[in-house]
Amino acid sequence: MKLKGQKILITGGLGFIGSNLSEKLSKDNDIVIIDDLSTGNSNNLNLTMNEKNIEFIKGSITDLELMKKITKDIDIIFHQAALPNVKRSIENPILTNKVNVEGTLNLLKAAADSNVKKFIYASSSSVYGNTKTLPKKESMKPEPISPYAVQKLTGEYYCNVFQEVYGLKTVSLRYFNVYGPRQNFRTKNPPVIINFIIKMMNDQPIEVYGDGNQTRDFTYVRDVVDANILAAEKNVSGVFNIGYGENHSINELIEIISRNLNKKPKVIYKPPREGDVRDSLADITKANREMGYKPKFDLESGIKETIRWVIENVQETYTKNRKK
Repeated sequence: MKLKGQKILITGGLGFIGSNLSEKLSKDNDIVIIDDLSTGNSNNLNLTMNEKNIEFIKGSITDLELMKKITKDIDIIFHQAALPNVKRSIENPILTNKVNVEGTLNLLKAAADSNVKKFIYASSSSVYGNTKTLPKKESMKPEPISPYAVQKLTGEYYCNVFQEVYGLKTVSLRYFNVYGPRQNFRTKNPPVIINFIIKMMNDQPIEVYGDGNQTRDFTYVRDVVDANILAAEKNVSGVFNIGYGENHSINELIEIISRNLNKKPKVIYKPPREGDVRDSLADITKANREMGYKPKFDLESGIKETIRWVIENVQETYTKNRKK
């Protein structure tokens, strides 16, 4: 099935990944975006709504009746909406569970009742926890160590059940540390790459939780968008790792950003944060074999693209806000 001429629902479609996905898919499909703007950015409307075939609905996935209404006549659902962030889930597990678990269940029920063809769910590599074996394989037993990870894993289990019991075809994509243009940096706990770039550009110290030798498999957002589209197009279901397939320490990350900005940052090391995993690395063999997923952006090229976006879209606003 090629994604052309389909009616597609994208939850969280004005968020970081959702808006990039909305823009890409709007060229050949009718898109319905739902977003409550709690973490999504209304400015992304200017980037995605230039297409006449995009409809925006302000609302929440926690509203079951709204989900039933908007899923009618939908062919494919890309479920990107969530309250992300491990620290947020530790501080407020009840609220994050309501959105990440109950909201996902609402959407699955509405999708099954509306005979949606396929449901693509945004899961997380956090479900693996601190398993010592690297790389992480889909066959490994999950060992979540935060409420957020439990919530994402619960969503995967619900996807499996809805496929087995109700016949709704589902795919769960375990994202590994996604970064890139449109990532939200105006949060209490900003994502590491966009945060480091902005802090270095403004000669501010950067904070590292831990010794900096912890590793991550950083995945550029355009590769994640491609993975979502492949998951919808290919005759696949189940769980897939979506990463680059190569990991880097936080100290290496700082060096790469520093080199590309020609800045020497001041680094402040702090105690590790509760719920953070030590090391992460995706085995993407299954996604490559069954979906044809081949990431195009290594960390160096992805950071260059992200820096370019920050310079063009963020830096001027950020500097003005600091002066106020």
